[in-house]
This record gives sequence, structure tokens and C-alpha cells, in this order.
Amino acid sequence: RMKAILRRNNSNRDKETVKSNVLVVGDMKIDCDSRNLYIAGRPINLTAKEFDILALLIRHPKRVFTYEMITELVWEEEYASFSRKAVNNHVSNLRQKLKVSPDVPDYIKSVYGVGYKFDLD
Repeated sequence: RMKAILRRNNSNRDKETVKSNVLVVGDMKIDCDSRNLYIAGRPINLTAKEFDILALLIRHPKRVFTYEMITELVWEEEYASFSRKAVNNHVSNLRQKLKVSPDVPDYIKSVYGVGYKFDLD
């Protein structure tokens, strides 16, 4: 159900952003086909779930994803009480891996009580 909602809500801007399966944001390059992430040319090792969360957020910049949406789209299962903690843990680990130096901005922003979004600002 969530995939259908995302498909319907995609604008032309989103489609243009994902012409290739390689997305470049600042010093970050994410290759969705090979499931590799590079920051300043350096490979960053991510778990499968961390990669899926990052790919979801980066494909829809500034869009807020609730914990429920992330659970349903990444884990492909219904949201349960343990899911919020699992999402929080994966996002926390992902943020640590993306912060390769102090001058790298925090790309993944928390929206208090709601979820997360990818934002360059």
C-alpha cells in the first residue's frame, strides 16, 4: 500500500533525480545497483537495512517518512511496537557512518515524534 502511495505522489522532479541509479549529493555518491556508498571517494560499509533506509530518504529529499512508513517500505512488514526502536537504531548507526569528518553535515534530520527526512540544509 505504501509503495502505491509513493508511486502516485512522485513528481516529475523525483523522476528526473533518479534517471540513473547513481545518486550524487555533495561528496556522497550512492550506487543503488551495486548497493555501494562513497563519501569523498571513500567506500562506506552499510548493512542492508541502513542502505535501504538511506536510499529511501535520498530519493525523496525533504519528504518526511514516519516510522511506520519506513518499517513498511524497508522491512516490508506491518509496523509493530518494536519497529520504532529498530528504525531509531539503524538511523543512528547510519548517521555515525555518514559523519566521516566533523565538517560533513547531518543529512538525515529527525522530525520529532514523526520520523526522518533527508535534507541538505
